[in-house]
Amino acid sequence: MRLGTARVDGATRAVVVAERSVVPLPFADVGELLGHPTWRDIAESALAGAPDMPADLDLAPVVPRPSKVVCCGHNYAGHIREMGRPVPQHPTLFAKFADTLTGPSDVVTVPDWAEGLDWEAELAAVVGAPLHRATRAEAAAAIAGWTAANDLSVRSWQRHTGQWLPGKSFDRTTPLGPVLVTADELDPGAGLALTCRVNGEVVQRGDTADLVFDAAALLSYISSFTALAPGDVVLTGTPAGVGAAETPPRSLADGDLVEVDLEGVGVLRTPIRIETTRRDADPGPAKEVPHE
Repeated sequence: MRLGTARVDGATRAVVVAERSVVPLPFADVGELLGHPTWRDIAESALAGAPDMPADLDLAPVVPRPSKVVCCGHNYAGHIREMGRPVPQHPTLFAKFADTLTGPSDVVTVPDWAEGLDWEAELAAVVGAPLHRATRAEAAAAIAGWTAANDLSVRSWQRHTGQWLPGKSFDRTTPLGPVLVTADELDPGAGLALTCRVNGEVVQRGDTADLVFDAAALLSYISSFTALAPGDVVLTGTPAGVGAAETPPRSLADGDLVEVDLEGVGVLRTPIRIETTRRDADPGPAKEVPHE
């Protein structure tokens, strides 16, 4: 089953995306739907008799308002090698805010002082049941399904300190979608092709079987220290081929089109806009503070 969140008349609406139809659901978005304990039955029943909607929908992020967005870095063996890092013993985690998410075809705009905008194609897991200190088996059973993400990263701001938050959290810079494919229909552990293209050129070509920590391991680990709720999103990392690893490093430019293609899920198509602005947002080097 394929679920999505559509923009309709100034609001959002959860939908079931069938082969030849799109069926509305009585929920504002997929996250709200997943909060209902019988969400799967509700969606399947809607397919049987609900009126269709136009197929050419304006899709929002598949989960627009998760309570948590948790991301894993350095999680593909090939990417770890290209960055010259050791294989981690524990997941390298960081968080995003919900308003970093944007739709699967939305324009991503960053100011021109946000230098080094880079692509990161990712598989994302969406939580379908509450998780707290879950075992691996419990975490696997709680995955509602899978979607694609592009963790667009402003490298210059990511490197201000050892904490990645600023470069990973610019507003509306994380496309998520186009749909959620339920876990019973797709198995990333068996290997799904994950590809990123910039203006038609393939820059990343990965396989989800190359993950060091798979989604079940990540959700179990994360739930050990913070509870996860239905609709929460976990980005599982990016394969080799990011622009920062090229010599010289490569960045996205105004007018570029970035496509993330996840086998079995669909394609994110993201036009890039670099906005000229006079604002000097970079605080520059910290002033030296004398010892007391």
